[in-house]
Amino acid sequence: MAQRPTLTTDRLILRPFELSDAGNAQRLAGDKKVAATTLSIPHPYPDGAAEEWIGTHQAAFDEGNGVEFAITDRESGELIGSIGLRISREHAHAELGYWIGVPHWGNGYATEAGRAVIDYGFRELSLRRIHAHHAPRNPASGRVLEKLGMRPEGVMREHIFKWGEFEDCVLYGLLRSEYDSDSASAARR
Repeated sequence: MAQRPTLTTDRLILRPFELSDAGNAQRLAGDKKVAATTLSIPHPYPDGAAEEWIGTHQAAFDEGNGVEFAITDRESGELIGSIGLRISREHAHAELGYWIGVPHWGNGYATEAGRAVIDYGFRELSLRRIHAHHAPRNPASGRVLEKLGMRPEGVMREHIFKWGEFEDCVLYGLLRSEYDSDSASAARR
């Protein structure tokens, strides 16, 4: 069993989820506004589902299929949300996914956490590409992806089935070569 990483930013600690986080994860992710912005979070959020989800994290990490972080406030330790990478080792890429609890929207936490996780993906996991998608009705997520340096790559029409309707997904991607170039440019400034 490998040790899962902890990442630190100016305001956040991104750490492995613990079973003691389940109640807060259920409360935050179970908000209909959060569930509406994701592919797989149900609403209402069933009892026991957070514990079950947290229980999958170590095996996914050990198998090299994923890494999930609890986004927490650096000073208070309060759970803010979740961010992770679903990894395809064969293709050296990963999908970035995240959610932020409604009380914490608009504070730049997704962008701050996203930068740390993307850096981890490229530097520590040697990924060549990280991609993400969002529903067109959630333009705030698209703005986060753009702030992370991702480029829009297209629209997957009627790609997901959510709450009885097919929805489009806007796909964004970032290559390690672009990330390295952007990082080098920023360092020279």
